Amino acid sequence: MDTETAQTDDLRLVALQSAVNCTDMFVRFTLSEWSLRPMTDEATAAATRLVSAVVEHSDSQSPGFVSVRLRIHGNNLVIEVEDDQSVLPPAVSSNLAGVHTGVVSPEGRGRIVWCELELPQGMRASDVPLPRRDPKRSNSSEQSEDLPDDVDPQVMERLLSGLSKRDPDSDSQ
Repeated sequence: MDTETAQTDDLRLVALQSAVNCTDMFVRFTLSEWSLRPMTDEATAAATRLVSAVVEHSDSQSPGFVSVRLRIHGNNLVIEVEDDQSVLPPAVSSNLAGVHTGVVSPEGRGRIVWCELELPQGMRASDVPLPRRDPKRSNSSEQSEDLPDDVDPQVMERLLSGLSKRDPDSDSQ
């Protein structure tokens, strides 16, 4: 069995209700990038349940942070949700029955609640491809190459930004 972590990605959020939706999008995007679409529904359900538990127990007037981490480890997708709250007892959501789960309390405050989901049948961590991204150049870098040497690109950017915000009706003064 492969026990090395092949891939990892994480996201840090404020522990408010919007963190649940952001977690859903993060898991869907990451699993798509890792070519693990068959696991999307199960993984998003598990991750959003774990984040929801943190959000429900957080103080909305002074929310802490919650981090969502996805790892391919061995033949499993590991979902970790780390919070910085000291008031929560270390417990695992009962909604994740049948899934290998656990809780780790790091030094200081907070905890890490995790669950493992098996990769699709016959798949190993080494089979999960790294995301491929084509190198793309931004429009501003292409524009700055066309400027003469004595023109400051930052000044030109501010000037163009100011012109694009200008109200067309103000010309009739």
